[in-house]
Order: sequence, then C-alpha cells, then structure tokens
Amino acid sequence: MPALDSTGASGSAGRPPRHWSPVQRCIAIDADDFAQRYWAQAPLLTTAAELNDDFSDLFSADSVDELVSERGLRTPFLRMAKNGSVLSSASFTRGGGAGATITDQVADDKVLAQLAGGATLVLQALHRTWPPLVRFGSELAAELGHPVQINAYITPPQNQGFASHYDTHDVFVLQIAGTKHWRIHEPVLPDPLPHQTWDGRRAQVQDRAAQAPAIDALLRPGDALYLPRGYLHSAVAQGELSIHLTIGVHPLTGYDLARELIAAAEDDPELRRSLPMGVDVTDVDAMATHLRQAAQRLVDRLGQAGPELYRAAARRVGPQQVGQTRPAPIAPLAQLRAAATLDPQTPLVLRPGLRPRLRQQGEKWVLSLIDSTVSWPEQVHAALLIVLSGKAFTADELPNLDDAEQLVVARRLLREGIVIPAVIPAVIPTVIPAVAPGPDGGAAGPATDDGG
Repeated sequence: MPALDSTGASGSAGRPPRHWSPVQRCIAIDADDFAQRYWAQAPLLTTAAELNDDFSDLFSADSVDELVSERGLRTPFLRMAKNGSVLSSASFTRGGGAGATITDQVADDKVLAQLAGGATLVLQALHRTWPPLVRFGSELAAELGHPVQINAYITPPQNQGFASHYDTHDVFVLQIAGTKHWRIHEPVLPDPLPHQTWDGRRAQVQDRAAQAPAIDALLRPGDALYLPRGYLHSAVAQGELSIHLTIGVHPLTGYDLARELIAAAEDDPELRRSLPMGVDVTDVDAMATHLRQAAQRLVDRLGQAGPELYRAAARRVGPQQVGQTRPAPIAPLAQLRAAATLDPQTPLVLRPGLRPRLRQQGEKWVLSLIDSTVSWPEQVHAALLIVLSGKAFTADELPNLDDAEQLVVARRLLREGIVIPAVIPAVIPTVIPAVAPGPDGGAAGPATDDGG
C-alpha cells in the first residue's frame, strides 16, 4: 500500500486541477491497472499528494451547512448516530411549520445540539440532492458500469459514528476536512451479497476487529481510500471535526445473473410442476432428492437453451441496472426554452448517463428510457443512430428528414429529456510566449517575472 504523506498536504495549492475521468479523481494509478489489481480484490489508499488535487469542488463544510439549514432535507436523506447506535429521528427533526404537514424535516438547531454532544451526522443520497455530486455520481456510475450512492459523514473531534463493520457494496472514501483514523481488517465473508449483512456475523466481526489491522492509517484532506465490499472498517475523528464522502458502488454479480437465468426457466413445464401429494417438507433426505432433480432439470434446460434465452435475460438485467442510476440532471425550464428557440445549427448532445435502448417494434422504432418509451417512425431511425452515438450534432445534420422534420424531431428529443443543449468548448488561441534577447541578440527563452 502507498505510504501516507506525513505532511498531510492537500496537494492542490499552486497546482492546476486534473481533468481526468471520475475514477481517476479517486486513484493515482492507471484505471486499467486499478481494474486488474484492486477492483473487488484489495484496498487501495491514495494520498492527496499522489492525487495532485483535492475534492473541494465536490463538497465542503459550507455544503453541509447549506444542506442542513437551507435545503429542507427530510429523513431518510439524513440520520445521526452516536457510540455506534443510530439515533431516533425525533432527536434531529421536527414538523415543517405553516403550510406543511410533514413531521420529519431536519431541525438545524437540533442537529447543532447533537453534533455538540458528539453525534455523527450522515447526509444520505447526495448523488440525488447536491448538484456537484449529482453530476459526479452519474459520471462515475457510467464509467464503473455499476450504480453508485454518495453519503457524507460529519463526525465531531475524538468521536466514532459506527463500530467496526463491513458493507455489502464497494466504497470509495474521499476525505474532505479534518482527519480520521481508519482501521481496515480482512473480510470475514469475502464478497458479501446485499442480504449477507455484518450484523448476522457480529461475533466474527468483533473477533476480527480485535486482531491487527491490514491497514492502520490517518486520512487527511484530499486523501482517498478504496475498499472492496466485505472489508471491515472503523473510523475515529481526531482533534477536529471530520468530513468525508463515502461513495458506495453496488455491483452487479454473477449471483444476480444466475437468478435471472432461473427466472428465464419459468417456461419449463417440469420445473413448474407441483411436488407429489403428501410430500413431507421436513424430511431432509426427501427434499434433497427433489432439489437434486430440480437442479438437474435446470441444468438440462439451460444447456439446451439457444441464444435467445440468454438475450432475453440480458434484456431484463439492463433496464434494472439503468433504473438504479440517475442520468445527468436537466433543467426543465431551460429545456423548454431551448426547444422553443431551437434553430437548425443549435448543437445538441445525448443526455449523459441516460443510456437509452433502441429496438424495432413492427414498423416503428422504440426508444426505452428510465421508465418510459418513445416511439418513432421508420424514417427517423438513421437520425436516432446519430443521437445515440453520443457525439454533438445539429438538427440540420439529421438524415432522411426535410428541414421542418429535422426541427420537429430535435424539439421532441429536447422535450423528452433525451438530449440537452451541447456546451461547445471555446477555442483558446495559441499564445506565443514573449522572449527576451540573449547576450548575442538571439532569443534567450521565455521571459519570466518570477525572478527565476
């Protein structure tokens, strides 16, 4: 594991931000190297100095204050914990006041009192509520290929919100402010599934947590830590308030695919047949025989299946995963304004993270979105392929359509939230650096004003 930077420097002062992929914001090694050596296999600790950046553009202490005091959050978008136990929501929420019938809106004064008393504040689902993390979460999920969630943990000095435990999803930890002491232990159950939570193995977790940790590190602002699911972890804030983001990655597994294959076998008459009358479900040997017969029938059924069975299962998996990931946000009023003022040269682009699916249905082409479909006539097919390429386009570039039809299609794409106005980067003119004459009258190199 890389050693922690003893200085704790954030690594961002005087350095330009890196314009990398979302994954590369969390690691300092090549993404392919990370995928081969660490993804779902081993923890990876990366310091701020190695990242050459921090996370202040994503979240900060001011973000916490704004969310708590101005955004009207309700449970379950926040919770609080102390000494390893979750607090009752009544201890940090109250009614919404005049004109509101809700009873669980965050009460900033109660949150203040709980924080002062040593409780940890958890702001949940920030990939849905905080704009910079809405965008970052959408982009990260698209790159990873798995849905993500983002929470923030705000812990007072010398306090621990939760006891040692493991998660059933992978985690990227991004330290925002303060310092936190992390202890990481090897799994008691590698790659746990969502229902295989740590509290069902509490004794094993406590025994493992009492052993020497695999990683014992102090995270400083700008540091990042990747943990595969199953790794035990606990964290204690040090001498000042600590804020960190936890990015949970909910992976699609082989077990998930196997369940889809079992569901695909529902059309097999033998598997649908009732067990014999009078079956004794408490007879382990008898039931084991029935299970072996069902397993063999399933193996035979899948072995005889053609490609269409697997394609049908794949078609079910795709929408399920897409539905768990929010695409890039759109501004409804701005979309309507863009549609109303659209001209043939207005640049448009597919909404990032949307991942629509195009299929033919009779004489029409159907575009499947998150939870809706949009039908198009055959003549629009070639235009849809341009849209789905992900490259910026203009209405007058859509083929097989006349001028009026191009605008009709482009406006509908905007109103359906399928495309958004494209932001075309400005062309920055090349600047030739000034040169100072050398002793011989020639160029001595770029002139500087820093004394160097």
